[in-house]
Amino acid sequence: MTDYVSPPDRPTRAIELTPEHPPERIATLAARAEEEGFDAAFTSSHYFNRDPFVTLSRMAEATDELRLGPGVVNPYESHPVSLAARTATIDEISDGRALFGIGAGDRSSLSNLGIERDRPLRRVLESFRLARKLWAGETVTHEGTFTARDASLNLPSREIPVYVGAQGPHMLRMSAKHGDGVLVNASHERDLEWAAGQLEQGLTERPDERGPFESLAFASVSVAATEDAAREAARPPVAFIVGGAAEPVLERHDVDREAAESVSDALERGDLQEAFGHVTPAMIDSFCIAGTTETVADRFEAALEHVDGIVVGSPLGPDLDEAVVRAGEALERATD
Repeated sequence: MTDYVSPPDRPTRAIELTPEHPPERIATLAARAEEEGFDAAFTSSHYFNRDPFVTLSRMAEATDELRLGPGVVNPYESHPVSLAARTATIDEISDGRALFGIGAGDRSSLSNLGIERDRPLRRVLESFRLARKLWAGETVTHEGTFTARDASLNLPSREIPVYVGAQGPHMLRMSAKHGDGVLVNASHERDLEWAAGQLEQGLTERPDERGPFESLAFASVSVAATEDAAREAARPPVAFIVGGAAEPVLERHDVDREAAESVSDALERGDLQEAFGHVTPAMIDSFCIAGTTETVADRFEAALEHVDGIVVGSPLGPDLDEAVVRAGEALERATD
């Protein structure tokens, strides 16, 4: 069985590498991230990009110590038993470096596949509880939000940390009660402060035997040599964040509702360029950490008042190689 690696003494430095590029390219970026002092790399999972587990296998070959995992898979597109097996395979080929990032998935993406995201909190919880039993070598029968009968894995037993992707209050509290960590889907310190309060509530009910818990801000980040270049690259992800944001989140940041509706309407029509054009400077400030290395370091430092570490998420910046280096420098400034 592989050993659970507790969070480092300093805040965790992690990165999201989106497989919109070929696996070889992502593997090269992972190796660069390891050189720049990152502790972990998550690979996002969307049906329209490359397969995250194939990509993670290439990342494992290209790195030596970087922790690796999907960030995040959902238990709707793939059966939870299959997700457990694929994650265990990554753990095996990486010599025990796997992490399991799991969440409810993006509602709009799932709807494109004709999948209804029903009972998301229960589905996520049941899925990673099942995975833990399978990784421990048990044969499992489960009847709940999904069915598994006499399921087992033909793999050596292992222990893989579970990080729950969360944004809403119930998923945040559940992650603190039952997970090994949480990936808080937020970039702004105001959202992270609110999330920390939800996590505190969940931690009061956490069983002692569950061990340490780590909160990571899964933040949209865009870093470049100039503020303008970084902020321009932030427009696409911010548009999608605004388009899918819950009303309480928009209210928390006093987002212009007319502008937000313009973004959402353009996205629904599939007019991406128009949607990106409706993104306001205030939206970028609220939903992305964007700017020069110095600006981003300051925002990281503010975020770390509320979480144990940061995942530098998409888009990273207009130049990916440069962004990995600059993000590493910003994290070093913020965490040393």
